[in-house]
Amino acid sequence: MDWKEVLRRRLATPDTGPNRLLKVAGEKQNREKKSEQELKDEEMDLFTKYYSEWKGGRKNTNEFYKTIPRFYYRLPAEDEVLLQKLREESRAVFLQRKSRELLDNEELQNLWFLLDKHQTPPMIGEEAMINYENFLKVGEKAGPKCKQFFTAKVFAKLLHTDSYGRISIMQFFNYVMRKVWLHQTRIGLSLYDVAGQGYLRESDLENYILELIPTLPQLDGLEKSFYSFYVCTAVRKFFFFLDPLRTGKIKIQDILACSFLDDLLELRDEELSKESQETNWFSAPSALRVYGQYLNLDKDHNGMLSKEELSRYGTATMTNVFLDRVFQECLTYDGEMDYKTYLDFVLALENRKEPAALQYIFKLLDIENKGYLNVFSLNYFFRAIQELMKIHGQDPVSFQDVKDEIFDMVKPKDPLKISLQDLINSNQGDTVTTILIDLNGFWTYENREALVANDNENSADLDDT
Repeated sequence: MDWKEVLRRRLATPDTGPNRLLKVAGEKQNREKKSEQELKDEEMDLFTKYYSEWKGGRKNTNEFYKTIPRFYYRLPAEDEVLLQKLREESRAVFLQRKSRELLDNEELQNLWFLLDKHQTPPMIGEEAMINYENFLKVGEKAGPKCKQFFTAKVFAKLLHTDSYGRISIMQFFNYVMRKVWLHQTRIGLSLYDVAGQGYLRESDLENYILELIPTLPQLDGLEKSFYSFYVCTAVRKFFFFLDPLRTGKIKIQDILACSFLDDLLELRDEELSKESQETNWFSAPSALRVYGQYLNLDKDHNGMLSKEELSRYGTATMTNVFLDRVFQECLTYDGEMDYKTYLDFVLALENRKEPAALQYIFKLLDIENKGYLNVFSLNYFFRAIQELMKIHGQDPVSFQDVKDEIFDMVKPKDPLKISLQDLINSNQGDTVTTILIDLNGFWTYENREALVANDNENSADLDDT
């Protein structure tokens, strides 16, 4: 056969040899490469499609989102003067509107006449009563401002043991007056809330009290030069007890909830008794007493107190160890204490039963900063008491006995550690702290039975005469 014919037939027959296999493999690889690229393209197409649908869907649901009320408003920055002014003005308008919603004196007087007119017999002594039916009638006639007070809930709160199912007209009227006063005070305090966040900073409260002074007849005798010291004295009590974490701000709600504002506004009473003035921290005699003590302690007249000067505070029997801790932990200037720091010190020592005062003293006693007092801490402070006893010629007392008494009084959860909460829960925190920091206080505690017996004898002698 001709070689040309053989070659023609060979080319016409399907190739099943190695070359054919290589050819098929190459074609398959090309197809796979092509499929991967197609898959990527398809994936990108799907992503683009779904992303576009999602964005389009968000646009379609914007109307729904608008029905959700906005709960966060960014505060204007310091350089956004116009926004700040707008915010202040809007707050002022809001507070004015709230103020107009409150009952004024004429409306309160009208309410009293309506209540008195609809009283329900019989009277209990001189106290006028009203039943629920007449209560609702007064509510209808009193006007829309009074609607919030004439509810079944308010009536039930004031309903006690009356066999006719009535409440006292005077109690209800006092309730209304108290509510109106609280709202008025809340609005008044809010006017000084520069940040508009529901709290007052120290400077805000200072401005409030400074402008309040002319409205308090009991402070008429104060010299204007003393105003700044009076304001500082008044403000410190609020911040000492209501700002235990020393954040520099107090919630307006906390101011309204505590009794301090009542004590301050009690000075509106022109006939306030001398005893009430002496026990009221905000009275003129009290403020002058505290400031006078500070001036008397300041022997070098530099306006500050050194440790030596402070050691003469009270009965001058506080231990040097405790005073060292005061100057280590409290804010001082070149090792001396200013009037504001002194006020915290006085408030703590004069109110040792209060949790805030115990927290202040506990921090000083916790020399290792562990959050609890152990035998070492107690011994550290009581050794100074023992040294003072020797100096004054008194018989020394065993620390072991005092330590056992302290743990028996406090009854801590951990028998070897006394926490601040243990002191507060025991209701013996004032006694325990006094024993550890003041010789006179320890002597009084140690001789308490003899002192009680002596008091009883004196009382009996007075009765005989």
